[in-house]
Amino acid sequence: MADPEGPKRPEAPHEAPVRERGVATQTRPRVQRPPRFKVLLYNDDYTPMEFVVALLEQVFGKSPAAATELMLLIHRSGMAVAGVFVLEVAETKVATVHNLAEQRGYPLRAGVERE
Repeated sequence: MADPEGPKRPEAPHEAPVRERGVATQTRPRVQRPPRFKVLLYNDDYTPMEFVVALLEQVFGKSPAAATELMLLIHRSGMAVAGVFVLEVAETKVATVHNLAEQRGYPLRAGVERE
């Protein structure tokens, strides 16, 4: 029976093996991005606006102008998105908001919702 790879040519001792020329490429598997979650802040009638602005600056890294604008959006519409994060970070931010509000005696609430 014939060799499926075809006839083999014997290599001469002085002949270098034949190499393919080109660029070696490697395909990388696509890494799926983790799901993202919105952190929502809800309006209430007791938490001072100044506290919400300070909280948005400290916890969410907002600038004073962005924090004020977001606080007014929360005040007028009843809630707003403070940021979008992976689940663990979003849950940590919500816990931080609740802890800071409870330390001051404010009923400020936050929640997490899938984006």
